[in-house]
Amino acid sequence: MRPSSLLLLLAATPVAAQAPPSQPAQAAARAAAAALDDSVRQLVARLDLERYKETIRGLTRFGDRRQGTARNRAAVDWIEAQLKSYGCTNTERLRYEYTGQQIRPPAPPPAQPQSPQQQQAPARPAQPRKGFRGPTGVNRNPELQPDTALRRINAEPDTPGPREQVFCTKIGSTRPDEMYIIGGHMDGHGFGAAANDDGSGTALVMELARVFNAPDVVTERSIRFVLWNNEETGLNGSRAYVAQRRELQGREDPAGSGRYPEPRWLGMIQHDMMLFDHGMPGPDGKVSPDQRREADVNIEFAGSSAMAADAQKLAWFFRQANDRFATDYPAAVGDRMSNTDSAPFAEFVAAISLRENERLAHIGSGWDPHWHQPTDVFATFSDADFRLGLNAAQTTLGAVALLTGARVRP
Repeated sequence: MRPSSLLLLLAATPVAAQAPPSQPAQAAARAAAAALDDSVRQLVARLDLERYKETIRGLTRFGDRRQGTARNRAAVDWIEAQLKSYGCTNTERLRYEYTGQQIRPPAPPPAQPQSPQQQQAPARPAQPRKGFRGPTGVNRNPELQPDTALRRINAEPDTPGPREQVFCTKIGSTRPDEMYIIGGHMDGHGFGAAANDDGSGTALVMELARVFNAPDVVTERSIRFVLWNNEETGLNGSRAYVAQRRELQGREDPAGSGRYPEPRWLGMIQHDMMLFDHGMPGPDGKVSPDQRREADVNIEFAGSSAMAADAQKLAWFFRQANDRFATDYPAAVGDRMSNTDSAPFAEFVAAISLRENERLAHIGSGWDPHWHQPTDVFATFSDADFRLGLNAAQTTLGAVALLTGARVRP
């Protein structure tokens, strides 16, 4: 992690763990840490379960928000309007092209038979399977959605063309040239309503934007809130952001203005599927209808990335923030971050993701039967599920508030 971030991490560490040079300095450091901690707790207390649920419900009114459709564009407009209503008035849109198509007819069988060399090629060994697994996949049949109204909302197919995604920025008071990025993807598929994947992460980011952009909140560093598009087609929205804006980091524009269109990245925190931690499927492939007693917030980093050491420090810092500020569920740290919008950032900055489960070991093994299915609708989830998402919000808000020096003005 860059020196500026390390200093903030040390500042957030209990003073007793450091070696202050004198008793007056120690007392002053303790007072500053207590004041910062008090401000962070005030901010975390502004998160509310019912508001979080209502934001998810609002997103589900646009169906699955599949990219390349009118319902996706309407959802982008709605998100932008909500951000502005929270006081995040400097909203922007990043534009890019997507030339693919998400729903295509089945490919015809190959016209030519395999060559003898292809026929004799040895089969790749199967990956080891641990524990019980449930079915996974993407529902591509709209008729499996029993809600006829939702089926009508989701009827329009996606088409190639221009895409947009919205973001806004809390400008730092003393270091506007440095920022943390908080993200979630707003598109979904499967002919449900994308309540969990990723209405839950999108609503979390929007709720943090609401809290941090209150008129009495000041942060020393900047925070950017990004609602990615085209995640489900291969992280195209976040890849476009990195491609377009990575080289702009830290440039003052215009010179001498104190404005930084792309502050230097200090960390990227992604939120993708926040609600459902019901445990491993049983021998029959089915998952419990209830949140498991061991439910937790999974914080992952990419252990093989160029920035793995810095990302690991950031992940553990978030785990400590969970200990301090989350009300119900603990957090666990893992090193197999994959298949989410933090991945394009992982080679350039400390990048982590928060999820309901480990992406590869759990979600990919069927721990969430609603993943990309018609059942990913608001009514599927209980308050225990929504509270897991709220605890992830508490975790991120607490950690980012400490890292950016957030405080509540009297």
